[in-house]
Amino acid sequence: MDTNIQKFMAFVKTVEYESFTKAAEVLKYSQSGISRMINDLEKEWGVSLLERNRSGVRLTSDGLRLLPYAKNVCIDYERLQSQVEELNGLRSGLIRIGTFSSVATHWLPNIIKEFQKDYPNIDYELLVGEYKEIEEWTASGRVDCGFIILPASKDLESIFLEEDKLLVVLPPDHPLADCQKFPIKALCDYPFMLLEKTAKAEISQIFERHNISPNIHFTTLDDYAIMSMVESGLGISILPQLILRRIPYNIVAKELEVPAYRQIGLILRDKKTTSVAVKKFMEYIKYKNMN
Repeated sequence: MDTNIQKFMAFVKTVEYESFTKAAEVLKYSQSGISRMINDLEKEWGVSLLERNRSGVRLTSDGLRLLPYAKNVCIDYERLQSQVEELNGLRSGLIRIGTFSSVATHWLPNIIKEFQKDYPNIDYELLVGEYKEIEEWTASGRVDCGFIILPASKDLESIFLEEDKLLVVLPPDHPLADCQKFPIKALCDYPFMLLEKTAKAEISQIFERHNISPNIHFTTLDDYAIMSMVESGLGISILPQLILRRIPYNIVAKELEVPAYRQIGLILRDKKTTSVAVKKFMEYIKYKNMN
């Protein structure tokens, strides 16, 4: 790699992570190497790019002005690399994926396993977060693609993948544990454990759609905490079916009398400029068995 490209990447990644250490980990350099490359840029350009302090680094006004140009150079270099990858038959490459926990646990291992059979030298970086974070990572270029619950931001390109049914979860000794379909109105009759994933509040939307107000005793982002509390008899909840695969908890899952779903999709910043490796990986996401 050209020395100047390395310096530009060191600058861009240090700003992205607000840390020399994290940038060094991602780019596989030493921390001192990253710092030295940025110092070299500052000497070559005759400006100060970053303010260093105990909490990390921050852009100077000159750094803020020059950052978009450095980013563009890095993006153009990545496009060049993608063409080289294509010519070399994907003998190397890196795929950066943003995902939420249930996809990371139940989909990605199988997809990556299949992809590796054909492209064994591709490396992966997984970032697990909430839907809003994944959109931000994708928009900024921190990840190449991301799994989220649709709809996505209008600034991103999205691909629908699968509907994930929302199920009522109950302790096994619950009075309605043997029902065929769980009555919507009965959601108000028992203490409710609410799982909310930031802005995409698909469970709260069920309440609004049917004009009901469950007795919410507990709210969390942790689906496993919900399952544990339901198992202990502290209440009932609604969870996505994907989360409920291979769980270690003694709970019962029931369909609602009026079926409800969330839509899982894949997002990208721009299909046209994404790398060959990511384009190939997308084919495995869409067409390989996710079960």
